Amino acid sequence: MPNSVYKIVELVGSSPVSWEKAAQNAITMASKSLRDLRIAEVCQMDMHINAGEIESYRVKLKVSFKYED
Repeated sequence: MPNSVYKIVELVGSSPVSWEKAAQNAITMASKSLRDLRIAEVCQMDMHINAGEIESYRVKLKVSFKYED
């Protein structure tokens, strides 16, 4: 992979089910408009709580893809 350049974007995915599903939702949505996704790094995980119950899980990801002219 000589002379390759990759761009990194931050995404936030959410799910009422789990952090894994939240990450999957972010990747699935990003893959609709970004080509050649390579690496996803989980940067932060949190959850939204309402009345003592977990309402949703959120994951912040850094996702890289090959940069093309």
